[in-house]
Amino acid sequence: MFTIDAHLDLSMNALEWNRDLTKPIEEINAREQGLSDKPDRGNALVSLPELRKGNIGLVVATQIARFVSPESSLPGWHSPEQAWAQTQGQFAWYKAMEEAGEMRQIKNLKGLENHLSDWSETSITTKKPIGFILSLEGADSIVNLDYLDKAWEYGLRALGPAHYGPGRYAYGTNASAPLTKQGRELLRKMEELGIILDATHLCDKAFWDALEIFKGPVWASHNNCRSLVNHNRQFSDEMIKALIDRGAVIGGAMDAWMLSPDWVRGKSTPQERNVTLETVIDHLDHICQIAGNADHIGIGSDLDGGFGSEQAPHDLSSIANLKTIPELLKRRGYSDEDIQKVMSGNWLRYLRKVWHK
Repeated sequence: MFTIDAHLDLSMNALEWNRDLTKPIEEINAREQGLSDKPDRGNALVSLPELRKGNIGLVVATQIARFVSPESSLPGWHSPEQAWAQTQGQFAWYKAMEEAGEMRQIKNLKGLENHLSDWSETSITTKKPIGFILSLEGADSIVNLDYLDKAWEYGLRALGPAHYGPGRYAYGTNASAPLTKQGRELLRKMEELGIILDATHLCDKAFWDALEIFKGPVWASHNNCRSLVNHNRQFSDEMIKALIDRGAVIGGAMDAWMLSPDWVRGKSTPQERNVTLETVIDHLDHICQIAGNADHIGIGSDLDGGFGSEQAPHDLSSIANLKTIPELLKRRGYSDEDIQKVMSGNWLRYLRKVWHK
């Protein structure tokens, strides 16, 4: 079944983790044996060949670079201009992947439909490019609003104003503050350009501010449910209801600490906590119960978001294993139509509506 993953940090992995994502994950992990500079060394789950194995033909792929003030303990760049330069290096990698025939940027409805037509062909001898919609995770690298115009021109189509901690435009996970004046101006400019607001990572105060100010399209690329795992990174039922009212789709995230209460990083294991794809479906199903239908859920795995198999559902040895989700949903009584919605249909319906101009 054709599948969409609405959140992967591919360029971050390519440049900061120094992974050649054109290789199978076995080769990537073999090359990382003995390295310890990152917690997930040797545990990669994502590469372009693995996406093809799982028939994951379209992804929302990020740029990401944080600005940090002198007093911050978070890793990041010391100026917005440096953060911008980092994102431009990441975009250059995506363009290199396009030139190599590995990926294809999707910017509009025509491009989307052409890409889907290409992937619907039955030939298995041709290596199909992975389609990607460009998103920015955390807006710190937007030096000023003129830079947002530049980003739109090269194809930025979704933006999450916050990531972790305090941000220049909005506060995110483990922080709390209303939207800044700059954040309000950013949202108005996004609405003018037609950039999708990604509500993921917004702290509660900024979340409610954003939904009040921003009248354009909203989604949540990778987020789970606070009522199942109580943490500010997750959405409360009230927040989920608000997103449903806006017609949003919410992508189920697969970072194990978001799936198991009181997870201890570096100590807890998916096996010990029995975190599986079924656990992810618990969160998706909870959203369905709130909505009364399956029209607002999808996949936003984040399976390369600074973690690997050491902090992912233990029945995943590769992102290609997402192809087992339809059978898991079927066992829970989901219809074939609803399963297709989860795997790609909801994201496609959403994009067709937003891009229909």
